[in-house]
Amino acid sequence: MPSSLDRPPVSPPPGRAIRGSPDLPPPGAPRRIGYVYVLPALLVYGTFAVVPLLHAGWLSFFSWDGVSAPTWVGAENYQQLVADPQLQGAFLHSLVLIVFYSLLPVAIGLLLAASLSRLPIRGLTVFRTILFLPQVIPMVALAVVWRLIYAPDGPLNQILGTLGLGSLGHPWLGDFVWALPAIGAVGTWVMYGLAMVLFLAGIQKIPSSLYDAARVDGAGPLREFFAVTLPGLRNEIVVALVLTMVAALRNFDLVYVMTRGGPGNATDVPALEVYIRAFQVGDVGSAAAVGTTLAVIIFALVIVVQRLVEERLT
Repeated sequence: MPSSLDRPPVSPPPGRAIRGSPDLPPPGAPRRIGYVYVLPALLVYGTFAVVPLLHAGWLSFFSWDGVSAPTWVGAENYQQLVADPQLQGAFLHSLVLIVFYSLLPVAIGLLLAASLSRLPIRGLTVFRTILFLPQVIPMVALAVVWRLIYAPDGPLNQILGTLGLGSLGHPWLGDFVWALPAIGAVGTWVMYGLAMVLFLAGIQKIPSSLYDAARVDGAGPLREFFAVTLPGLRNEIVVALVLTMVAALRNFDLVYVMTRGGPGNATDVPALEVYIRAFQVGDVGSAAAVGTTLAVIIFALVIVVQRLVEERLT
């Protein structure tokens, strides 16, 4: 009677491989079939994002009014961008807005998320929804409301007068010093809810055993935050910083509705310059140069933020 050792080896069906064979990648390794699934999304993204960006970069090397034939000028638009004090001020204003749109909301969101995760609060879902509500309201509507709030006879100055602080009242959006911080404060109010929701979701995935071990070691709330919560939210912090920084750098609707870049150029930003140069002045090449430079700055900041956060929290 033949033994099992004498039986011929069983070959796998055509098109399939035995686990552990060279034809099959190890578990967890990327497979080529995955690219087929993401191909439709890549095609849409390439058509409506990458191709227009490359086309804008190409137009930035021309002098064009949008109607007549374009004229090749090389890097002249970028040279003017570097030498133009108004554009330099616009990019500097965007860097200032990063503090209000990104750093402050992330700090406030961390504080709120850490507090809400430790304190038993009834109706937490409703409270969290209220804080997140500015994210779902159109920015144009928010800009109109806050423009009324900041008006010389608006609610803000009236409240200050009622509290006996009338001397602190300002025509906020008409003041060269306070106009940009006033817009930045609106950005902080809009963005901190997004950061808080991201951090609350991240805290829920941190193992409770880490908190128990920290408490056994005698860690207080502050040490527990820096030793457990903050490292555990590394990915969420990167996402929050990237989203809020991009929002700060591409800010247009809030500035356009509230101040249109005024008073003077006190609240001018790159996205507003793109609109003015392309649709009002008729200098599409210069507008494309500003937009391309802004895109490069955004990409560079995203890479820097990812590297810094990963190194500091690892």
